[in-house]
Amino acid sequence: QRRSLAPSQLAKRKAGHEEEEEEEDRHPPTTRKRQKPVSEMESGECYRSPFWKPLAQLTNRPHCLDSSQHEAFIRSILSKPFKVPIPNYKGPLGLRALGIKRAGLRSPLHDPFEEGALILYEPPLLSAHDQLKIDKDKAPVHVVVDPVLSRVLRPHQREGVKFLWDCVTSRRIPGSHGCIMADEMGLGKTLQCITLMWTLLRQSPDCKPEIEKAMVVSPSSLVRNWYNEVEKWLGGRIQPLAIDGGSKEEIDRKLVGFMNQRGLRVPSPILIISYETFRLHAEALQKGSVGLVICDEGHRLKNSENQTYQALNSLNTPRRVLISGTPIQNDLLEYFSLVHFVNSGILGTAQEFKRHFEIPILKGRDADASEAERHKGEERLKELISIVNRCLIRRTSDILSKYLPVKIEQVVCCRLTPLQAELYKNFLKQAKPAEELKEGKISVSSLSSITSLKKLCNHPALIHDKCVEEEEGFTGALDLFPAGYSTKSVEPQLSGKMLVLDYILAVTKSTSNDKVVLVSNYTQTLDLFEKLCRNRRYLYVRLDGTMSIKKRAKIVERFNSPSSPEFIFMLSSKAGGCGLNLIGANRLVMFDPDWNPANDEQAMARVWRDGQKKTCYIYRLLSTGTIEEKIFQRQTHKKALSSCVVDEEQDVERHFSLGELKELFTLNENTTSDTHDKIKCRRCVNGHQVRPPPEGSDCTSDLSQWNHCADKRGLQDSVLKAAWDAAVTFTFHHHSHEEQRGIP
Repeated sequence: QRRSLAPSQLAKRKAGHEEEEEEEDRHPPTTRKRQKPVSEMESGECYRSPFWKPLAQLTNRPHCLDSSQHEAFIRSILSKPFKVPIPNYKGPLGLRALGIKRAGLRSPLHDPFEEGALILYEPPLLSAHDQLKIDKDKAPVHVVVDPVLSRVLRPHQREGVKFLWDCVTSRRIPGSHGCIMADEMGLGKTLQCITLMWTLLRQSPDCKPEIEKAMVVSPSSLVRNWYNEVEKWLGGRIQPLAIDGGSKEEIDRKLVGFMNQRGLRVPSPILIISYETFRLHAEALQKGSVGLVICDEGHRLKNSENQTYQALNSLNTPRRVLISGTPIQNDLLEYFSLVHFVNSGILGTAQEFKRHFEIPILKGRDADASEAERHKGEERLKELISIVNRCLIRRTSDILSKYLPVKIEQVVCCRLTPLQAELYKNFLKQAKPAEELKEGKISVSSLSSITSLKKLCNHPALIHDKCVEEEEGFTGALDLFPAGYSTKSVEPQLSGKMLVLDYILAVTKSTSNDKVVLVSNYTQTLDLFEKLCRNRRYLYVRLDGTMSIKKRAKIVERFNSPSSPEFIFMLSSKAGGCGLNLIGANRLVMFDPDWNPANDEQAMARVWRDGQKKTCYIYRLLSTGTIEEKIFQRQTHKKALSSCVVDEEQDVERHFSLGELKELFTLNENTTSDTHDKIKCRRCVNGHQVRPPPEGSDCTSDLSQWNHCADKRGLQDSVLKAAWDAAVTFTFHHHSHEEQRGIP
């Protein structure tokens, strides 16, 4: 039996015996309990296990090796390659396999054979013989859109991304790397461009990123919106740099840091900046190069002479994408400026363009043109369209009817109040703007007269100061106002349109939980809206040119929240009509028309967008028989002023004849709608629609976009019915889903 070697036991045994230490360890001690027979102890023999081995003392000193043996041992460890510890594993080893070089052909970043994969580039098929000869390190790979994005892209957006990628990689037009994304509002142009940027930043047929950095230039009100959209669709995969304020030194420091970024892993590869900030800090951005620049609301660049255009054009980047939901259609020089910006030289120089395209086309359109000139003009126009369409993609908002709720757009003609009518006639008699027109030339005073009449149509309070000062056209007009009138409080009953608006807001507030967007061209009108809201105790927010960029983004986000208590969003069309997403509201009132139909279209597209869940109602208010109806008629005409800007007098002269200019300064009091009278609508009897328009009829061509004309008997909107007896005289309305639902 083995004996304990514990120190305490050894000490006991040593104290109790006089034998040698070795013998004492081997023989069991003589104890009373385990005493061996005397004969066995005397013989000196004891039991020993055949497996017994003497214990060896352990030490911490390593076995001594010479240097050559040590080096050989370390090399043997390091020479063993990394192996995946899963039997029969044949999958990818990730971006950085430990100790292994990838064998075979290079592979794309995303699986091109996955269901729903959006393939932008597919390498050419190779025969077995060519595959043996090809350099495996140079073989092109598929370019596949990240599945995170391709899963949410709609069919028209997938087509748009493919078009954009083909253009910026010079596959549509060899040697040219630009394009114009001209989809109408609400079709997801932002998402398509984000998909393009992310794809170019991550992959290419050469198995490396196509670009290192990208830049988005947008109106100041949309900088934060672009930042939020990138965060929404890409999550934490990328960190954009949005510059929406700060000191000059701080902005310069950020821009220099952005331009100095190099390599495959750029920390902030996307810069989002406003046109104004870009123009002021263009010098810092022109010192380096950028792989791609995207210009949102690109119709700002239709004038090649302005500073913003020239600053952007001098940027060192070949790939340029211009976004505009309202492309230029009637002005050839503006067309040239936009196309020349994205693809310089595709239409030649300005002089060559004028000689080859503009002069023959304009001559061919002249009423006195010969048959040869007309034929030549048509040929040149077709040639121009064929060139431009290679780098321009345009889809209409009809596509949205599949994805968005119904939109009902209504033009509401509102009669003037007696005070407005008297002031209007008094102004025309005194100022005599029509008599000042000579040979179609419009003077500064005539432009001022147009503005005065438009403000009077909104509310007499807007011209009250001019009446007090007795400016030209308003002499003695102050006596027409009610006794004790003050501009400190709003009086809706003094304006036809304001009266209708008051009804619309009251009925909407009392019968639904809908929110309303109020749009006007004048901040003075927004001031009146504020007074009305305070009187009626409506909660509201206001966005105009005085608001900072950061604050704009915050109030839009707050208003769109379903839990926000704000009932009304007041919007200045000049400050924020483009690109804003106001899906928190489903009713929009366009209080006054703009000469440029594109501005009205932009403003009215704020609520009928992706994410909208409710039926949308658009109300366009016009004062019956006044200058506002004349403006509306120009918008709805077949040759509408798609590029006219009234701020420059030559634009007004170019699009109006002398007779049309004089007609602006008239008042037709004996009509329910001057517009409806002029088109001689055949689908109405006594102002009420009783049948669809006859086939092939030209008389309704100017109103072809309006499905119905209606007086009170034909009106279906309960909100407008409540306001009809107050001031409404006539409506036109358009139903976005009429064709799908079989309504004639």
